[in-house]
Amino acid sequence: MSKVVTLSEAASLAIHAMVIIGRSGNTINAQLMAQRMHSSRNHLAKVMQRLVKGGFVKSARGPSGGFVLNKSANEISLLDIYECIEGPIELLECPVGNKICPMGSCLMEGTIHEATYLIKDYFARKKLSDFL
Repeated sequence: MSKVVTLSEAASLAIHAMVIIGRSGNTINAQLMAQRMHSSRNHLAKVMQRLVKGGFVKSARGPSGGFVLNKSANEISLLDIYECIEGPIELLECPVGNKICPMGSCLMEGTIHEATYLIKDYFARKKLSDFL
């Protein structure tokens, strides 16, 4: 079955955390970010691990530790962040993955494909720097 693009809590945390880190200009810890986003520090920590593995942020341990951008904000799109957390967005014609619609023509009239394209295009055009 094809996947309709959704903004999961994890993807939302990742995007918001990246904006907070970019705006801070310094190292910022997960506890402070979680407080600003009114979210679970544990969930945010898992999301941050994925962003570190994706090369978007660097982490430092210790009392003055936290996270800092690993790339320029101009080089990071919302699509990069989203796909780091959720995987690639696929543009499929049929919301249930059929090659030929059993109804003769698509009941959705391509709406799912169009909506997915619009979201992917927006995410690709918007750079992290646009929000700093």
